[in-house]
Amino acid sequence: MRDCTKRLIYKYLLLELKYDFMGYEFEEITDLSFHHLLIPRSLSPSKGYERGYFEHNGVILSKYTSHEYLHIVELYDLDRFYAITSEMLDEKIKGFISLQNIKAIDDILNGFEKDFSAETFANGHKVIKDVYTKRLVKKPIFIRK
Repeated sequence: MRDCTKRLIYKYLLLELKYDFMGYEFEEITDLSFHHLLIPRSLSPSKGYERGYFEHNGVILSKYTSHEYLHIVELYDLDRFYAITSEMLDEKIKGFISLQNIKAIDDILNGFEKDFSAETFANGHKVIKDVYTKRLVKKPIFIRK
């Protein structure tokens, strides 16, 4: 795991919270991954960044739920992808994961799920896996002030 990933995990108290920047729970630190917010990893070298793994350019997401799902949203609905990205940037500016942002992300994803629930990939699998719809927003959570 990269040092910047570890720093973000500890800075945002993710091991204590047990949920990520989008409100998805995780079990182990190894379930987490770095998501590029501003400059995608693929463009980092062309922008002069070495592989692009910097704290200011990323958030921590659960590998197999929120991170995977966010890239599906990006593929199908770029406006919603950017709206979710905006909410996560707001959390970074605040310096903590906010219930307000988690709820806003949930609302965005609820709209995506309504619009794309019947969609399937070319291989016949559903675009929206059941696990993607299981978010933390309905559970009582601790929000750092």
